[in-house]
Amino acid sequence: MYTKQDLIDAIIRIGIKPSDTLLIHSSMKAIGQVEGGADTVLDAFIEYLKDDGLLIFPTHTWEQMSDEYNVFNPMTEPSCVGLLTNLFRKRPGVIRSLHPTHSVAALGKDAEEYTSGEEQYDTPCSRNGCWGKLYDRKAKILFLGCSLQKNTYLHGVEEWNDIPNRVMKNPRQLKIVTPDGKMIDRPLRSHAFPNGNVSDNYDKMLAPFLHYGVAKEGKIGDARSVLCDAVGMAKITTDFLKRNPTIFEDSNPVPEEWYK
Repeated sequence: MYTKQDLIDAIIRIGIKPSDTLLIHSSMKAIGQVEGGADTVLDAFIEYLKDDGLLIFPTHTWEQMSDEYNVFNPMTEPSCVGLLTNLFRKRPGVIRSLHPTHSVAALGKDAEEYTSGEEQYDTPCSRNGCWGKLYDRKAKILFLGCSLQKNTYLHGVEEWNDIPNRVMKNPRQLKIVTPDGKMIDRPLRSHAFPNGNVSDNYDKMLAPFLHYGVAKEGKIGDARSVLCDAVGMAKITTDFLKRNPTIFEDSNPVPEEWYK
């Protein structure tokens, strides 16, 4: 059974620094038995980053938001991306962004500034929103017991490169409940993948990311994990998309001659 200190030691070994901006995609089940359970996992990351870092979890609601179920209340709406995300969003001091389908929750340095403004954007991963700010902050993204198929950031990179067939042409008429109780309209062009869910093929990027040193593999608890550099991921993925804008529409590996 893993203790909080065991987890902190693993966090250090994989290359996370106390001053990092860190976003975590997670699978609690993959971590294994932890003394104190999921709350101890959160405690380990919070304690390690508490002085100078910014800790972020996605708290997405794309699974449930629709034309009919169209009111997003950040105070009450559950996340559809796992146990740790739902526990984290309820922690004292955590601030959740106002994006109706791709919100994040943040705790630490500049959390308020980082999460602000999401109600302005009409796509899932705007360059000026929280996913684009990961690039600006030179963030790290940890895949804790899950693969790069969970890489929402790459949805952002495709969006910023204007790849066709990624978002709806006609927006859904969604609404957001603000912290002061007001209701605002937020038409949103949600993700749409007519040629299949491209994120199923994002894991093909692991080999080139490892080759260029923008990804590092390790273990936290039992969880096989990957720590990635946001800037490096964006630059490499952008280069590959310029070569082939449909690279994520099939499962074929990235040609080795592109990166070796």
